[in-house]
Amino acid sequence: MRDEEVVTLIRQRLPELMRTDPEIRGWILDLGREYFAGRAQTDARFEQMLAELRQEREDWNRRFEEERAEWRRLWEEEREAWNRRFQEEREAWNRRWEEERAESERRWRRFLARYERRWQQQLAEWNRRWEEERAESQRRWEEQRAEWNRRFEEERAESQRRWEENQKEHQEFRETFRHLLQRIDTGISAIGARWGIFAESAFRNGIQAILEESFGVQVLHYQGYDETGDVFGHPDQVELDLIIRDSTLIVCEIKSSMSRSDMYTFDRKVRFYERREGRRADRKMVISPMVEEKALQIAQKLGIEVYTHADEVRLQEAG
Repeated sequence: MRDEEVVTLIRQRLPELMRTDPEIRGWILDLGREYFAGRAQTDARFEQMLAELRQEREDWNRRFEEERAEWRRLWEEEREAWNRRFQEEREAWNRRWEEERAESERRWRRFLARYERRWQQQLAEWNRRWEEERAESQRRWEEQRAEWNRRFEEERAESQRRWEENQKEHQEFRETFRHLLQRIDTGISAIGARWGIFAESAFRNGIQAILEESFGVQVLHYQGYDETGDVFGHPDQVELDLIIRDSTLIVCEIKSSMSRSDMYTFDRKVRFYERREGRRADRKMVISPMVEEKALQIAQKLGIEVYTHADEVRLQEAG
């Protein structure tokens, strides 16, 4: 058997024999003691190595502290030297800065002195020219103002004279016109009052004749006395025109003109009639050629029909 085969066989069988055969295991261990140390010797050597490592670490820490102290000392010396150089440089810079500032201030003062002289000269020249211009402008202004005052006084005197003449003429015209208006107003009032009464009566009689004779409608003139004063604010006679056809009742007011108060009064007269007679009006109607705009608004709110032309009046057929 060759050596290679023996080695291979040993490698294959030796582990199993070490576990199963005590003699071979003892023989192998005895053979190994000649080349390897025992456990106690190994532990001793290991403890010795750990002690040497601890000593090395302590020596290294000691040298590190010494080196750090040395570096710190060198750093402090370098820092003090740097601070000293910085202080010296700063003092040098401050000294140079003060010198430069003093020199700049001296040059600035010289410049200001030159500029101040030139400015004072220019200012004096400007003041002189300003005073001359102001004096000339003041002189021309005084002349112009005197001329304006003279012309203003002349115009004011002329305007005053004309105004007094116009006032006198206007007063005379106003007195004449006032007397004329009084005469006209008196005449118109008398004519208007009589015409209004006559026109209302004539229109009422005409409406009554037309409705009764042509359409078979009954037209009545109602009169009642208001003892409590609900209509006019005091006891008085209440008059209304009534148009009746079958069961339809129309309460009518025929006047030459109607105002807001007339419209309210007509509505109160209708309500007085309804309370007194116990009958409700189907329609409330106002016929007038002149009705105020505000009276129209009141009529719309109160449900009153307003006719300002006779041809607008239409009788509704009984249903």
